[in-house]
Amino acid sequence: MSKPANVIQIIDSLSVGGAEMMAVNIANGLSERKINSHLCVTRSEGLLKEKVNTAVGYLYLNKNNIFDLQAVLKLRGYIKKHSIEIVHAHSSSFFTAIVLKLFFTKVKIVWHDHYGKSEKIKSRNSLAIQGSSVLFNYVVSVNTTLLTWAKDKLLCRKVEFLPNFGVLSTSPNKTILNGEKGKRIVCVAAFRPQKDHVNLLEAFALIRNQHPSWTLHLVGDKSDDFYSGSIETVIHNKNLKDFVYFYHNCLDIKNILNQADIAVLSSNSEGLPVALLEYGLAALPVVVTDVGACSKVVGDHGFVVSKESALAMGSAILTYIEDEYLRAEKARKFHHHVIKNYSVNAYLSRLINIYHSC
Repeated sequence: MSKPANVIQIIDSLSVGGAEMMAVNIANGLSERKINSHLCVTRSEGLLKEKVNTAVGYLYLNKNNIFDLQAVLKLRGYIKKHSIEIVHAHSSSFFTAIVLKLFFTKVKIVWHDHYGKSEKIKSRNSLAIQGSSVLFNYVVSVNTTLLTWAKDKLLCRKVEFLPNFGVLSTSPNKTILNGEKGKRIVCVAAFRPQKDHVNLLEAFALIRNQHPSWTLHLVGDKSDDFYSGSIETVIHNKNLKDFVYFYHNCLDIKNILNQADIAVLSSNSEGLPVALLEYGLAALPVVVTDVGACSKVVGDHGFVVSKESALAMGSAILTYIEDEYLRAEKARKFHHHVIKNYSVNAYLSRLINIYHSC
């Protein structure tokens, strides 16, 4: 198959998050396949900038507001200079792509829907997306709920479900986890309400008295001060201060996961969390809540429990703690499952087909 036209990924920031990580990983993956690949960041740079391969063309717009015409003209000039034909817009960056198309009608837009609250899809504020979708050439949905929503609500007729892929890229090993080796539980998730760290902490409190040498390690960006405060309150009330550790702005996820023994996600809503795929690549036994595409990804290769149930989460973690053989067996099977079904090679082959179909 011939290579697709030159492609640019557009994302609003490079803070550490699922959609942001996917935009960077796609840009890097395409460049490694000798495709002219570019990345545009519209609003704010962040830690993930360090992850962008040097072969990827890079543009930072520093938009001041959604109608920043100067920023759009800057993007238009870049696209013309590099003969870019495919604009792959992630999440809310679709608006920049739409304004761009009004000034430069030749570009084709692929909109990538990473919406992380798919359980609450009926309450989604979607008027802007629906109106813009008449100019989309293709829509990519990260789970089947979002696929159904796009088919029902959007004016673009070309819609496809394309689950995320995971990459454990190499970064300098800077982070050293606290706690006793062989007794560490890790959660990689930004500190946002939908990630429901409170439920996880309550679950951990249930098992701590039985297994006081086990520790919990929370890895993620603290951008919501109110939510972070509520987490600190739970830790204080449950007397967990000496057993819970925080790690912020970390890129060496592979190194972190290699030091852990059980991996968890306690979200009350998700799309398809990249962290879950990273757990599989790191061959860790997982406990996740039944939200978004989590149950489909994990299957019977880990524990999938009801959301917002500390008892269910704690019971699953406890089962792993008390059965080392089960941990190893589940981890091995989940690792092979992720490698087979959520690999970068399979993903990019399908994505390139989408580009050709625009």
